[in-house]
Amino acid sequence: MSLDLNNEELIAEEECCIVEGSDRKSHHSDKVKKNLVTRLNRVEGQIRGIKGLIEKDTYCDDVITQIAATQSALNSVAKILLEGHMKSCVLERIQEGDLEVLDEVLVTVQKLMKK
Repeated sequence: MSLDLNNEELIAEEECCIVEGSDRKSHHSDKVKKNLVTRLNRVEGQIRGIKGLIEKDTYCDDVITQIAATQSALNSVAKILLEGHMKSCVLERIQEGDLEVLDEVLVTVQKLMKK
């Protein structure tokens, strides 16, 4: 299964956020969910692999390389979610005159940029 799905194609069919009362929820198409879950399953496997490398006393540099690859894979999931959020939820809220969403996005981006 290819994970290199075109993000534009995935995001185009997306309705991201739904507000029900005071509860905020995301709604992603089945295609987007499947893509994200597949990517997260791969990350989960990478984590188990890293754990195994440590248990086998693998050379530290090799373990660190695998950690970097796992972080990159998680960042990829975050980028897909952020893109969908910006192109649907944020855009919709701005069009409705809710500019507070910009502060929310800035906080989210700051969280993503922390290392």
